[in-house]
Amino acid sequence: MKGLKYILAGIVFGIVMIKSEAVSWYRIQEMFRFQSFHMYGIIGSAVILGIISVYLIKKFKLRDINGAPIRLPAKDKQWKKYALGGLIFGLGWALTGACPGPMFVNIGYGYFTMIIVIFGALLGTYLYGLLRDRLPH
Repeated sequence: MKGLKYILAGIVFGIVMIKSEAVSWYRIQEMFRFQSFHMYGIIGSAVILGIISVYLIKKFKLRDINGAPIRLPAKDKQWKKYALGGLIFGLGWALTGACPGPMFVNIGYGYFTMIIVIFGALLGTYLYGLLRDRLPH
């Protein structure tokens, strides 16, 4: 019963992803081929909402659910690691047609081949955990 709110949030997230077509392999391929604005509109809306949210958090000095102040870390000036990570993430996204959230939504939608993609993502995460100390950060 304690985790019910998370299950309900996941169901709502899945419905929004399906209705907005953000989990559609075809929409994702259109985006990477620069054939449609649809996914850029969704991502752009999320970025704008994030900018507004961070602005409001800073302006009103909002607190988290436990009453502690929300602290936003300073920007990291080393952009190369983010560029490399983004390139790897984008390559995986283009090849599989899904980023982490939609992978699970697609399983719920009946695309069980996404289990292979989730296995690959979990394996990559595990390997990163093993190699983290040897990688440049």
